Amino acid sequence: MADAKSLVIHPAGTTHSQLNELELANAGIKPNTIRLSIGIEHIDDLLEDLDRAFTIVK
Repeated sequence: MADAKSLVIHPAGTTHSQLNELELANAGIKPNTIRLSIGIEHIDDLLEDLDRAFTIVK
């Protein structure tokens, strides 16, 4: 089911966790791949959240 919220996930550990390393590579999913699915939040809120997340990771 679709959702209107934004989502950040790690495909190798969630949606594609049943695949082995070769299958992940063939699907173009690297161990550090992050999926960003944008919802309907205001762009300023999304940019602020992403900026804060990337600041924490640095």
